[in-house]
Amino acid sequence: MKTKAKITTSEYISNKRKKLCMSVKEFADAIGLGSDGDSLVRAWEKGESEPSQETYKRIQSFANRKPLAKKNENPKFRFIDLFAGIGGIRIPFQELGGECVFSSEWDKFSQKTYLMNFGELPAGDITKIEAKEIPDFDILLGGFPCQPFSQAGLHKGFSDTRGTLFFEIERILQEKRPKAFLLENVKQLIGHDGGKTLTVIMEHLRNLNYFAEYKVLRACDFGVPQIRERIYIVGLDKEVFSIPDDYSFPFPEPSGKKTRVGDILEKEVDEKYTISDRLWDGHKKRKIENRKNGKGFGYSLFNENSEYTSTISARYYKDGSEILIDQPGKNPRKLTPRECARLQGFPESYIIPVSDAQAYKQFGNSVAVPVIRAIAKKMDTEITRLE
Repeated sequence: MKTKAKITTSEYISNKRKKLCMSVKEFADAIGLGSDGDSLVRAWEKGESEPSQETYKRIQSFANRKPLAKKNENPKFRFIDLFAGIGGIRIPFQELGGECVFSSEWDKFSQKTYLMNFGELPAGDITKIEAKEIPDFDILLGGFPCQPFSQAGLHKGFSDTRGTLFFEIERILQEKRPKAFLLENVKQLIGHDGGKTLTVIMEHLRNLNYFAEYKVLRACDFGVPQIRERIYIVGLDKEVFSIPDDYSFPFPEPSGKKTRVGDILEKEVDEKYTISDRLWDGHKKRKIENRKNGKGFGYSLFNENSEYTSTISARYYKDGSEILIDQPGKNPRKLTPRECARLQGFPESYIIPVSDAQAYKQFGNSVAVPVIRAIAKKMDTEITRLE
């Protein structure tokens, strides 16, 4: 009887990476290798060298389970996750006992991250999905992109949102009639097109016979050291709930918890996150020029004792200018992807299975989870109270 041949280290690493559908670059960044990580992984897979015992253990434990793949046997409610990104809005509603019955996200890299953490591959482009194909649900969640309402008038009815991604939410609300919804967008939505865009959105939501109200909240008021002002729109179905004419949704108040940037920083950071002399010189030069011209002040520098950072954006991968961490005696550095995850309040168990550049885009496009958590709790309470 033949015994099964023992798998080599090179075979194990190659098989694991391919099974996870990760490129060499993604795998190297995900397990925390330095700037030469690509070359190291290729050498390991060819059997030309081997990783240290510590690194090999890290490889073995990486993505062994999907940390947020939880099924509630008796869900308290059912919800859908539109424009899902990497699932930041989903997490708190799942924590409350809800079950996600449908998700949609068109970006293939975000889909990969979502699958790795939640065990579900989101459906693709929502514009190509019929509302009737979506399972019944109680709450709609969506951090929808803000597109210009170039043809939108204030009283043109249902048709004046066609061509915008808000229309996808509107048509699903009309068809499926969930009890409630939560929408998230940039603060600038309030002033977009002189305020007309938000007026159109709110009017359309109310025309569907939903109570709808919005408020701007800051992430730093809910325990994470980042300003991040966002608008949140909460809706309740007036055909389901008895909502008084003078009703106002009780958006959460600031937690009062003090924040400190040092709380999200890693103790040891690879040199690849330190910006080059050329980039640092460029940042300083632009800051001087901007001041002379009366424009924005350019890069923003923070240290461990800073109360909070500026808002991380999807463009962070380009030069890191909005959040640079001071390093006395040398050039400042960018945040690591794990620090970005912490800055947005994602759990430590959250898996980052993409390259650093993609991770920056994903967390920059995502939400501050603690803010969503506070709103979700209020929604859960109000839904129970008003039913």
